[in-house]
Amino acid sequence: MPTHLIHSNSHGFIFMKNTIKLLTGFSAGLILLSSCGDKTQQGAAAAAGGPPPAQSYPIFTLTVHNATLNSTYPATLQGQQNIDIRPKIDGFVEQIFIDEGSVVKKGQLLFKISAPQYQQDVNNAAAAINSAEADVSSAELQVNKTKPLVEKDIISHYELEAAQLTLKARRAALAQAKANLANAKTNLGYTTITSPVNGVVGTIPYKLGSLINANTAQPLTTISNIGKVYAYFSLNEKQLLDFSRTMKGKTMNEKLANTPPVSLVLPDGTTYPEKGRVETISGLINTETGSASYRATFPNPVGLIRSGGTATIQIPQTLKDAILIPQKAVYELQGKHFVYVVDSKGAVKSTEIEIMDLATGQFYVVTSGIKAGETVVTDGANTLKDGMVIKPEAQTAETIYKDLN
Repeated sequence: MPTHLIHSNSHGFIFMKNTIKLLTGFSAGLILLSSCGDKTQQGAAAAAGGPPPAQSYPIFTLTVHNATLNSTYPATLQGQQNIDIRPKIDGFVEQIFIDEGSVVKKGQLLFKISAPQYQQDVNNAAAAINSAEADVSSAELQVNKTKPLVEKDIISHYELEAAQLTLKARRAALAQAKANLANAKTNLGYTTITSPVNGVVGTIPYKLGSLINANTAQPLTTISNIGKVYAYFSLNEKQLLDFSRTMKGKTMNEKLANTPPVSLVLPDGTTYPEKGRVETISGLINTETGSASYRATFPNPVGLIRSGGTATIQIPQTLKDAILIPQKAVYELQGKHFVYVVDSKGAVKSTEIEIMDLATGQFYVVTSGIKAGETVVTDGANTLKDGMVIKPEAQTAETIYKDLN
């Protein structure tokens, strides 16, 4: 075998050996790095698999308070009187003395109707009276002429009786003529229409020259007496029972008398400056709506409220030692109300509560389910579950109830 070939093979062997050593060291490094990486990931995984840190939630401890609650009800507004002004005779609208929305006084002239026939009736009736009076005078002369002749037995008593009967008939005819004149004047009076009450003029659908009569579908206008305004609202059966139980008095009239003054919130959100009183309640519950109708009366000295409007009635009710809970702390499920109560270890528990239909501001009045001294979650109930441990952040009662009236 040639020497240089053996030498060549020897160098080749040495090269392969070194290469194997190098690869062996690199692999060990990779294994070491892989091992360290696995340990880091295992540590992170172990940390991720443990219990998450407790989240912070605001809480507060329930206390009792005296509060005034305002129960609100939608109401419709009506004036004391809404009187349709309708013609009683046939004719044309000759003059209109008022405008829509104007304020009128009782007896003020509103319309004049052109109906010449009624003036003619008055003239004819007056002429008939003159004729009847002349007939009466003639009959009286005949009686006076006949009496002495009867007394002297010149003519029979029958002549006197006939003259007296004629006089009686003439007087009856005169009375009838006077009645006809009065009736004609009454009809003539219907040609001028005046306001029966103090109030505000509504729309005027008929203009000058319109033909009208007593059977016209629309009235000439409507006069609304709004010196006082009635606000009509309804309470359902449960609210009616609550009202009956909470208001003092043995009879319903006494309870109404003891009802505090009520407020009226206008459509723009402002509160009407005058206070009202609840004065009447309907004797029956509407079987279709299941509610009873109430009426509150408000003075309206400047005519701010108009008949036909809408508003909201607020009835105040004072409660003593009531448990009030913010509405945002309560969540609803299938028509029931719940809160999360927090124990000493920070674990929460869903608790059903019962509340009144009344509310004051942003608070509910709790009637059962929780009591003063218990701690509840103030906000974020929709992210909680039973048994969940939270990091409580206590809020003071002053912070919670700062907006309480």
